[in-house]
Amino acid sequence: MIQPKNIFSILNNELENLNINLTNMIGARHPILYAASQYLFNAGGKRIRPIIIMLISQATSNNSDITSSHKRLAEITEIIHTASLLHDDIIDECTMRRGINTVHNTFNTKIAVLAGDFLFAQSSWYLANLNNLDVVKTISKVITDFAEGEVRQGLMNFDIRMSIHQYIEKSFYKTASLIAASCKSAAILNKNNIKQQNACYIYGKHIGLAFQIIDDILDITGSTQSLGKSSSSDLKNGHFTAPVLFALIDFPLLQTIINQEFENEQDMFRALNIIKQSQGIKKAKDLAEEHIQASLNNLKILTNIAQANFLLIISKYILERIY
Repeated sequence: MIQPKNIFSILNNELENLNINLTNMIGARHPILYAASQYLFNAGGKRIRPIIIMLISQATSNNSDITSSHKRLAEITEIIHTASLLHDDIIDECTMRRGINTVHNTFNTKIAVLAGDFLFAQSSWYLANLNNLDVVKTISKVITDFAEGEVRQGLMNFDIRMSIHQYIEKSFYKTASLIAASCKSAAILNKNNIKQQNACYIYGKHIGLAFQIIDDILDITGSTQSLGKSSSSDLKNGHFTAPVLFALIDFPLLQTIINQEFENEQDMFRALNIIKQSQGIKKAKDLAEEHIQASLNNLKILTNIAQANFLLIISKYILERIY
C-alpha cells in the first residue's frame, strides 16, 4: 500500500514531463512575461491538481491510460492555477509565495498583472487546441468563477457576519471550481457517460473544498517557513476562514479584536491564541473530513475501480498535511 506522502511517486515521470512542458508552453517570445511566469513555476508547488487529473484519467479509462490530451489538460489546469496566484498575490498584497518573493515584489505590479493575463491567454489557446467543445465550455467557466470568488471575498473583508455557507461558496469559486471542472473534463475526454462526468465533477468539487479548508487551517497553525508564505495572511487581510468563523461563535472577544482590524501591535497575536484555544481548528478539520467523504462517495461508479483507489490515497495525503 502506497503511503499518502509517496503518492506523487506513482506518476513521477509524468510530473517531470509536465514541468518541462509548462516551460515550453509559456514560450519565450516576451522575455519579461516569460521571466515573471517562470519565476513562479520554478518555485515548484504541490502539483496536486495535475496528479488528480491524471488519476481521474486512469480511473475513467478501461485500460488505465493517460492520453496526451489528458496530460495537456493537466498542464492547462496548472497554468490557470498559476495565473490566478499571480493576481491573488497582488490583491492580497502577499510578499512571499512558495518560499520566494512574489512576482509583483520581484518585478512590479504591472508586470505581475500582465504575466497573469499572459498565462490565462496561453491556457485558453491550448484549451482550444484540445478540439473538444464540451471541455472548452467546462474549463472556461472557471475564469468567471475566479472573478466571482475574488469579488465575494472583497465584499466580506472584516465582516464577522460571514457564514460558513458563504465561506464554502467563496472557496468553491476560488479553489474547488477549477479542480471540479478539470476532473469532469478528464471524464469527457475519455467519453464517459454524463452520470460519470458529473460524479467526477462532484468529486473534484469536494476534494477541492477539503484542500482549501486544510490550507486555511495551516494558515493559522503553520509557520512562514513551512508554508512558503506569510502565516496568518488571510486573517491579517480580513479574509475569514473556517477556523476563524468557528472560533468567532464561541469567543466574543475575538469579534472585538477583529472589529478593530488589528490596529494594535498585539492584536494579531491575541487573535491567533484565541483561535488555537477554541474548537475552531477541530471543527474546521471535521468539515474537511466531511468533504473528503463526500468526494469519495462519487468514485463508486467510475470505470476503473483499482485506479480509483489511488484517489483515496490522495484524500489521505490532503488530511495528513495538518499533522
